[in-house]
Amino acid sequence: MSDDGDPDPGRNRAVPRGRLSRFGQFGRLAGGVAGGMLAEGARRIADGERPRVRDMLLTPGNVGRVADRLSHLRGAAMKLGQMISMDAGDMLPPELADIMARLRDRAHHMPPAQLQQVLAREWGMDWRRRFTRFDATPLAAASIGQVHRAITRDGRDLAIKVQYPGVRESIDADVDNVATLLRVSRLLPRRIDIAPLLAEAKRQLAEEADYAREGEQMTRFGALLADRPAYVVPVLDREFTTERVLAMSYVAGAPIESLAEAPQDERDRAMHALIDLVLGELFAFGLMQTDPNFGNYRYQPESGRLVLLDFGAARAVGAGTSEAYRRLIRAGLAGDIGGVRDAALAAGFLGPEAVARHGPAIDRMIAVIVGELGRAGPFDFGDRAFVGSLREEGAAIAADQATWHLPPIDLLFVQRKISGTALLAARLKARVDVRAMLDARLRTDAGETPRPAEPLAPAGSGS
Repeated sequence: MSDDGDPDPGRNRAVPRGRLSRFGQFGRLAGGVAGGMLAEGARRIADGERPRVRDMLLTPGNVGRVADRLSHLRGAAMKLGQMISMDAGDMLPPELADIMARLRDRAHHMPPAQLQQVLAREWGMDWRRRFTRFDATPLAAASIGQVHRAITRDGRDLAIKVQYPGVRESIDADVDNVATLLRVSRLLPRRIDIAPLLAEAKRQLAEEADYAREGEQMTRFGALLADRPAYVVPVLDREFTTERVLAMSYVAGAPIESLAEAPQDERDRAMHALIDLVLGELFAFGLMQTDPNFGNYRYQPESGRLVLLDFGAARAVGAGTSEAYRRLIRAGLAGDIGGVRDAALAAGFLGPEAVARHGPAIDRMIAVIVGELGRAGPFDFGDRAFVGSLREEGAAIAADQATWHLPPIDLLFVQRKISGTALLAARLKARVDVRAMLDARLRTDAGETPRPAEPLAPAGSGS
């Protein structure tokens, strides 16, 4: 459908723009949650129970309220929720994990009138004359912007990402409000200083909201991967790109999750390519796209190629961070449990207090990981049996708030990409010889471009 009309008005909600209107949304959220808590507390008392604050807070009704309000706000509020859901995995309480998981695909899109206002401001009132087709219904609606397909007068087929109004201006307030929400939920101990993390989140989100910057990062990745046929990177269209509108060549592809139904060897090749990309980013490029959201990848069944999208979260990887991972990997491949622990401590993955108070449990967890890594042949990401052992050993450590520790910011962002990639591999039940890939990487000079991944065979090729 093009130019006008909206076939899905139920997903059509204007984005609150001003600080006061967005603060009001958080106020309504707090009021609704408080009302839900009172109702749940009264119900439990009537049933003869002694209600706990956490049980009253994280009810199904309140879960729905939080997810709906954050999805309405979009911007940093929704982005943070998505980040937490990808990063925390099994460590979140189930109720909070449910809130965050709902935010991955719950974004509403702007109504046509608001979209018109945004594009008129960026391109001028007569912007429609520059296109033979502009689809009013977005291809995708996410936390910071929504994507439309368009055809220019000279025939260029474009994907155009339009930023929600007010998102850039509301980042600082949204981050602070979400942090307050986490504090009120008592999921974060007060003694932990999250100020550096909040400051970095604000900086990162501000960069993601700068579409001119994202366009340049996309171009950099396109150059880095130009000779690697396993990947496709869209080409920046400078004519229509501004700080709040990002235009690029339209590249067709299916959701990466659709690979879950593909033959095993096809899934394995795709994840081999994605893991190879992460290793290249970490050890060769000095640049990493740190957002592992599944929506940032598409798959072309006909060619077997992976389409890479969304480079707003691209950031430099320092030499110190790369070397920290090298030390960890070397010790892990050698089966050196003490070496892994010492490398994790030196890098800042672990805090001294955790090692002092829970050293044996930490060593047992490392032994599980080293044991899995040490197996010959492909690692089966679909076999999650070892996760239960890690969760059991880690329960006491996680409960001991005196050992809670915030790793260096750079490590957090790199680990976010690594963890998200492993989560996708688990979703696809892929089998990849990760040990062989790591061993080959360590044998490669860090400044040398690694061997390109083999082109992915098209579906049904039988290869």
